[in-house]
Amino acid sequence: MINAVRAADTRRTETTNATMTTLASPTLGGSDGLSLWRVEMSAGASGPRHVFDSEQLWTVQEGRIVVDLAGENCQLEQGDTIVLPAGAARQIHAATDTRILVCGHSPAIVSVPGEPTPRDTPAWIA
Repeated sequence: MINAVRAADTRRTETTNATMTTLASPTLGGSDGLSLWRVEMSAGASGPRHVFDSEQLWTVQEGRIVVDLAGENCQLEQGDTIVLPAGAARQIHAATDTRILVCGHSPAIVSVPGEPTPRDTPAWIA
């Protein structure tokens, strides 16, 4: 059986730091346990420091980002990919306007250091 997600059926989620467009996920269709989404950030934007309970793959399609991963910084440019391991605190900073393609497991539970309980699965991953 073919599982195709049409462009018109993608889901867009906007936060104060970025816009995520869900391209495939268990609730959107096309997958039993993986999600694929695009992250767009404006130059100077930073996401919150957070931790996922599962691995993610991030590929920079346009622009440049700085990833703070477990206290180490890594700069990534167009075409670069980083593996973000489960359980590692991370924060993404957009050095320029960016477009990033991300693949991860769903469900994936996110936690924010200092908060007493996890936040659950973000809408763009579910």
